[in-house]
Amino acid sequence: MTSPLFLHIRFWEYQFYAPHWLWLLLLIPILLFLRYYRLEKSQGVIKFPRPAKDLNAIAFSPIKWLILTVYALIGVGASFLIIALALPYLPYAEDNENDFDEGIDIIISMDISGSMMATDFLPNRLEAAKTMAKEFIDGRKSDRIGFVVFEGEAYTACPVTRNYDYLKQTIDGIKSGMIEPGTAIGTGLGTAVARLKSDSLSSKVIILLTDGESNKGEISPMAAAELAKNKNITVYTIGVGKKGIVKMPINTPFGQIMQNTQVNIDEKLLKKMADLTGGEYFRATDENSLREIYQTIDQMETKKIVNNTIHREPPYMPESFLLFGLIFIFIGMATEQILLKKNA
Repeated sequence: MTSPLFLHIRFWEYQFYAPHWLWLLLLIPILLFLRYYRLEKSQGVIKFPRPAKDLNAIAFSPIKWLILTVYALIGVGASFLIIALALPYLPYAEDNENDFDEGIDIIISMDISGSMMATDFLPNRLEAAKTMAKEFIDGRKSDRIGFVVFEGEAYTACPVTRNYDYLKQTIDGIKSGMIEPGTAIGTGLGTAVARLKSDSLSSKVIILLTDGESNKGEISPMAAAELAKNKNITVYTIGVGKKGIVKMPINTPFGQIMQNTQVNIDEKLLKKMADLTGGEYFRATDENSLREIYQTIDQMETKKIVNNTIHREPPYMPESFLLFGLIFIFIGMATEQILLKKNA
């Protein structure tokens, strides 16, 4: 929301593209003094309704203060105009901050298959992954972030957006078993790639998180990675789960039971996918390591923006100073012309 015009006159917040003009401010009191001195000594240029000798006798009367007010108005107005010449701008204005920072497009592609219900993470892998994803989102500012989920199929739960509240609500609503069972890693990545269209920002990233081996899908994981590479998309892959045997809920005719299950993650495949696109593979074995992985990715992408982005300079904002300068000078001059009589 744009602030009212007069709220922009906050001298301590401004910087200047042409600060050398500010040296002219030193001339204002000198010029005003010379003008006042010349008018005091000259005859028949400008005078009040009373003789000059009477004005000297009432030096602190309202008339004297009126003269000082006129000069003060003209001086302040001239100061505003000089500041406008110095091309002021607000480098840290909240309303403009995002206009000068280029974000990136990010898709989080998350495996929500039944194995993500394993309890080696608390309360399970899926809920821990959702929590860490939301923490990652909270750490971003100007990025557009989307969310893709996959099991045996994949779908876009939320397209890329800067509406982080809506995105996090969508993540909260995701549950395992919403689509066809299985683990289609290639389809999960391919769907994310398709969502990063040509109108995406110049830097594009996919974070693919899975806890299993690819066993379904019409597109292979490496074919999807090749597609990402061709579109200049960096893919970070995360393998989730402890190594070895973990407890996993299994549905039986007698209800759900916890059963020990061998964890198998195709780490070689996930590493090849990441390497092909210039990304990295990470292995998360608990909540803390998953949080650290997201923090690492966040730092890597933030550094990439700082190193590669050419920041546009904020526009100079002289309008407020010009307006106030003209207003003060007009009031001062008008007061001088109306209240001080001119001689013929």
